[in-house]
Amino acid sequence: MRIVSQTARALALGLTAAACLAGAVSAGEYHLTVDKITIDTGEFTRSGVGFNGTSPGPELRFQEGEDVVIHVTNNLSETTSIHWHGLILPYQQDGVPGITYDGIAPGETFTYRFPIKQSGTYWYHSHSDFQEPDGAYGALILEPKAPKPYSYDREYVVQLADAHPHHGSRIMRNLKMMPDYYNRKQRTLMDFFSDAKDKGLGAAWSDRKDWGEMRMMPTDIEDLQGFTPVINGKGPAQNWTGLFKPGERVRLRFINSSAMTYFDVRIPGLQMTVVQADGNNVQPVVVDEFRIAVAETYDVIVQPQEDKAYTVFAESMGRTAYASGTLAPRDGMVGAIPDMRTAPLLTMADMGGAHGGHGGMDHSQHGAMTESKSVEMDHSKMDHAQHGAMADAKPAEMDHSKMGHSQHQAEAPPNPYYADGSGLSPTAANGGKFLHYGDLKAQKPLYPVRAPTREIEMRLTGNMERYMWSINGIKYADADPIRLTYGERVRFKFVNETMMTHPMHLHGMWSILDTGQGQWNPIKHVVSVSPGTTIYMETEVDAPGKWAFHCHLSYHADSGMFRKVIVEGGPSDKQAAIPTTATGG
Repeated sequence: MRIVSQTARALALGLTAAACLAGAVSAGEYHLTVDKITIDTGEFTRSGVGFNGTSPGPELRFQEGEDVVIHVTNNLSETTSIHWHGLILPYQQDGVPGITYDGIAPGETFTYRFPIKQSGTYWYHSHSDFQEPDGAYGALILEPKAPKPYSYDREYVVQLADAHPHHGSRIMRNLKMMPDYYNRKQRTLMDFFSDAKDKGLGAAWSDRKDWGEMRMMPTDIEDLQGFTPVINGKGPAQNWTGLFKPGERVRLRFINSSAMTYFDVRIPGLQMTVVQADGNNVQPVVVDEFRIAVAETYDVIVQPQEDKAYTVFAESMGRTAYASGTLAPRDGMVGAIPDMRTAPLLTMADMGGAHGGHGGMDHSQHGAMTESKSVEMDHSKMDHAQHGAMADAKPAEMDHSKMGHSQHQAEAPPNPYYADGSGLSPTAANGGKFLHYGDLKAQKPLYPVRAPTREIEMRLTGNMERYMWSINGIKYADADPIRLTYGERVRFKFVNETMMTHPMHLHGMWSILDTGQGQWNPIKHVVSVSPGTTIYMETEVDAPGKWAFHCHLSYHADSGMFRKVIVEGGPSDKQAAIPTTATGG
C-alpha cells in the first residue's frame, strides 16, 4: 500500500520519526503517533489507521539490553493502543485495553517503558477495536547482544497482510448478519453432479447431507475473501522489491500481520533455510515452502545465484488471492507469477471424523454434542484414560448438533499442519519440502524439561451460523479468567471442535509447543490449531500480572474466542520479574 497521510504535517512528522527510529536504536527514547491515513493497494483506496502517517508503521529496531521509552500520541477521535506482540515485558506495558490499562484516549500521549530482554523478529499493532485490520501494525526487530549463529549479507522485513476494501467494523457487521457474506466459493448443483460422477451418487448425497446437518460448507476455509494481500503495504501490482547481488545470503523476516489470512509462502527457484520461528532461533531446516499462520513470524535465508528476478509468492490458504513481490539485482525487474493452485475443500477428516479415520473426534455417532460447564479445568487429578462423554453437560453454543464429539478416542498428532488425509494437508509446489511444526527444533533450550503441575483443556468452539466463537462453549463476555500460579508449569490442551484453523496467542509468556522432542520442542508465541485436531503446549508461568489469551483471527477474538489470564503470586507489581529471555537474532 502506498500510504498518504491526511496532512503534510503528519507526513513530515512520520518521516522524521521513522528516520530517528532507523538511525538511533541505542538512544532509548522514541515517538509514535496514531493517525488517520489513506490506504492504496493498487486495487483500491480507502481510509485507514497507521503509525507516523504510514501503514505498515515505521520499522522499529531495538537492542537487546536496551531500556526503551516510547511516547505514543493518539491523533484519532477514538481510543487506541499499541500491543508489542511477542515481547516479554511487565504486564502494565503490554497494551491491551480492559486488561492491562484503559487505552490511550483521543489527544492523549501514553509513555511505554520496558527493557528489551530478548531478540528476534516480532511486530506491534493496535489492540483496540478493528484498528489493526484497518492498517495499525508494524515490524519490530530486536537486535541480539551475542553474535548471530548464522551469517547473511543483507536483510529485509516481508510483512504480509490482507487489506480489505471494507473497514473492520463493517466486516464484523456483515459476518454477524450473514456468516458466508464473504464466501465467494459457494458449492453449486453442478459441483454436486461432479461429486456424484467422481465418487458415486450415494457417497455424494451422504457428504452433502453431513455438511448440511452441520450448517457449514466444505469451502469454509476462509471467513473473509475479497481482500488484496500486501507485502510491506504494497499490492501485487505495486511490486515490493528487495535488491541483492548474486551469491549474497539474504535474510527475509516474514511477519503475518493479517486480520484473518494464512499464507503459503514460496520463492520459485530458491530454497529457503528457516533459522527462526516467532523470534526464537531454530536448528536450520531447508524447505521449499512454508505456511505462516496469522501473527506468526518466520526468518529464512536464501542465496540467489543468478542475475535474475525471483518472485516472493504468498497465496492464501483458501487459494482466493495472493501477495507477490520481487527479489532482484536491479530495480524495475519483475519475476514470473506462478499460477495459484486449486482451492482445497474441507473434508470430514478435517473435522476429525471417522469417515476418513483421522483425528480425535467421532462424527459417526449422530448424537448431540455436549459442553462442559467448566471454563478451565484442572486435569491433574483426572484419569485421562477414561475420556468418555462429559458429565455435567449443558446445551452447546456450537450448533453442530449432528456431530458426536463426546468420544475422544484418539488424539491427533501434535503437528497442526495437518493430519494426513486432510483436505487442507499442505504439500509444496512441484513435490518439494513443506515445513511442518515437527521440523522445528529449538536451537538452544529455553527452559529445563519438567513435568507440568496441571493440565488445562481449552476446547475451541463456535457457531458459524451465528458467527459466534468461544472457548469451552463460553464467549469472553461470560467467562471467568484463567487463574495461574506464579512458578507453576501448565500444560494446555487445545481441542479444535470447529472447521476453522485458529492461531492461539498467549501474551506475556512463552508457549512451548509439544512436538514430542523434549528439550528441543520449539518456543513460540502463536500456536496454530487446525480443524478437528488436539495439540498441546506448555507454559512456564513466570510473568505475574494480567494477560490476554486469544485466537489471533481478528473477528474470532472479537466474537468471543478470548480469555483473560491472571497470574497470582510471584514478585509484586513494582518488582515484577522479566521471564527467561528468548534466543533469537
